Amino acid sequence: MGTTTRVPRLLSHEGFSEWKFRFEKYVKMKDPKIWRSIVIGPQVITYQRENSKEVAMKPVELYDDADFEKIEEDDKAFSTLTLALSPEIALGFRELQSAKALWEVLIEVYEGNEDMRRSRQDLLRQKFNMLNHDLGDSLETQLQRFISLVTEMRSANISLTAAETNNKLVNSLPQSWDMNVAVIKKTKDLNRLTLSEVMAIIKDCDMDGK
Repeated sequence: MGTTTRVPRLLSHEGFSEWKFRFEKYVKMKDPKIWRSIVIGPQVITYQRENSKEVAMKPVELYDDADFEKIEEDDKAFSTLTLALSPEIALGFRELQSAKALWEVLIEVYEGNEDMRRSRQDLLRQKFNMLNHDLGDSLETQLQRFISLVTEMRSANISLTAAETNNKLVNSLPQSWDMNVAVIKKTKDLNRLTLSEVMAIIKDCDMDGK
């Protein structure tokens, strides 16, 4: 998951979307320059040859402090991204030499091409449509499962209206909630409420029933 002091770590294919989101937020919080290096790529240090208009790669022996700082930013970006991968995953990408190259390959491998992304979207929509209360699940477990699915769908660029999200949530509640669901639908505008507001209403009903 990561914290303010510990980089989120990618452990498996299934966790890539959430890791990608958390990793980006972590890096931008720690040092925006690192994120710039990951997205734009390593900086090329050039100079203009003496008595010439030709621009060429600058030899390392001519680097000044500013040049070394740029290179160190790129090295830090590559190290940060590499350390965010489990050893098993990192082993498969040892040949890559920059944060940008590693980031792009990770996205290609774990998100796939356009056809794979569409297939993943179709699978997530199917899971959303079929989601119902699992026997034995507590209310809190079901709400967390629903939030995780909706978050994953949004990460996959699937748009859901408030009406779709809220109605699916209340309709997936266990059969023992039928009376509460009827009251919620009658007294609340599920087309306008946020998901967090609907969850708060459900938790209030749960408290009132205890």
